[in-house]
Amino acid sequence: MQLLLKTFNEACQFPAKSSVLIPKGEYKLGAIEMMGPCKAPIRITLQGTVKADGNVNGNDYWIAFRRINGFKLNGGGVFDGEGNAAWRANNCHKMALTQCKKLPISIRFDFVTDAKIRGITSLDSKNFHINVLGARNMTLEEVTIIAPDESPNTDGIHVGRSEGVKIINSIIKTGDDCVSVGDGTRDLLVERVTCGPGHGISIGSLGLYGKEEDVTGIRVVNCTLLNTDNGVRIKTWPSAACSTTASGIHFENIILKNVTNPILIDQEYCPWNRCNKNKPSTIKLVDISFKHIRGTSANKDAVKLLCSKGFPCKNVEIGDIDIKYTGADGPATFQCSNLSPKLMGTQVPRACSSPVTKLPGQ
Repeated sequence: MQLLLKTFNEACQFPAKSSVLIPKGEYKLGAIEMMGPCKAPIRITLQGTVKADGNVNGNDYWIAFRRINGFKLNGGGVFDGEGNAAWRANNCHKMALTQCKKLPISIRFDFVTDAKIRGITSLDSKNFHINVLGARNMTLEEVTIIAPDESPNTDGIHVGRSEGVKIINSIIKTGDDCVSVGDGTRDLLVERVTCGPGHGISIGSLGLYGKEEDVTGIRVVNCTLLNTDNGVRIKTWPSAACSTTASGIHFENIILKNVTNPILIDQEYCPWNRCNKNKPSTIKLVDISFKHIRGTSANKDAVKLLCSKGFPCKNVEIGDIDIKYTGADGPATFQCSNLSPKLMGTQVPRACSSPVTKLPGQ
């Protein structure tokens, strides 16, 4: 670890473009922070496998890249978070989020600009695989993410307070959201991502904390979801701690195979009943579209658009939808509350034709 840090720091201070190579082989690596700003663009090529040690140390990261402009990470190598033992100790789903033991995120990109991350693999992270915060103009391409479907809180790629991020041509198999979008995200493209197992592609959850920033300009296109617990969804907390707006969110050309809750707006998102559901969500959802979404559902709730009764969704457009369900309790349903969507093309099941039922466990 000391050698890697020393090599990075020397490269970072070099006045011209520089590269750091981690060759083929296996290497144990403790928590490491690679901090800019650097004097010129820098590339790290990982050809081998780096493995996390078992020491958690209360850090919120295993590997952190921070405040670097003109950054490249590539090489086809593997970041192995060795998460198995940590998952058994994870208790965050049983208590207040502020009280549970924080486990390290495998790879953090904090305030990294003009960056290209390509051809890397994240395996068995203890917490989130990849967290992107405060990024500008960053592309993640041909990224592979793998963890078992029962691994807790292992979001694939989480993006927050960033602008101009692209996630392209990637495969994500994990125990939580494949891609999750936090507050303050602007101009995000998720394209040609295959997700599953996992919890789908999620905007939010939004509204848990005060002083959250607006979300705007999110495009999820040409993606495939396989055996996921959710498909494409937007989730906001009731009794939200802020009044932000999420707008310009578009899901298009999505293929579903055996997906539970394929299309979902849930403005009463309240896992483990940790909130007051009697107070409607104050997060405003505006200019949302679902177009050309087709495939099979694993439950009869093919489409659920459950907007806030305090702030109904505005300008929601539903294009061609064709979701089939063959279970004994069928046929598939399409539920709507607190919105009047604009309909284009054809919808199967018929739009807003079913009585509203609560989500399971809520």
